[in-house]
Amino acid sequence: DRFEGYADAHGQRIASIADLLGAAFKLASRDRFFLQQAALVHDIGELKMNRDYIRSPHILTVEERLDLQRHPVIGEQETAKMGLPRGVQLLVRWHHEWWNGSGYPDGLMSEQIPLAARILRISDTYAALTSQRPFRAASPVEEAKKYLIEWAGIEFDPAIVKVFLAVSEQ
Repeated sequence: DRFEGYADAHGQRIASIADLLGAAFKLASRDRFFLQQAALVHDIGELKMNRDYIRSPHILTVEERLDLQRHPVIGEQETAKMGLPRGVQLLVRWHHEWWNGSGYPDGLMSEQIPLAARILRISDTYAALTSQRPFRAASPVEEAKKYLIEWAGIEFDPAIVKVFLAVSEQ
């Protein structure tokens, strides 16, 4: 969290949101535990890469974007070195896959992406949007929810967006 410049406990916040969604989708307790662990370390690949551009407010260059897209695979490798379960490793690998298949690193789409990885994608995005960073203010909750709605069916699984909106209103 410190490396990426989050003022709050970003990983813990993602883990809480993901667990709420995991419960709503009736994931098994072991899968919810893996999801929480993956949330806490999902960007460990960025930390290991230790690139200055990750903390920079500028729009990434093509080269920087391509380099950054390596972080989920590096994260998978790092979680393996840490001895975390394979389920956690794969969630870290797949947390940037998009519903329409244009994510990375594997270009998985829709149901090819495990449910827990789709949950982690939404949880990470919502927490990032609503958190203050050194280079931008936090987005208001309603604006972040609007973003999820607008990108449902493209970046996010529409069913998870629907459930997120329902459980976040409680």
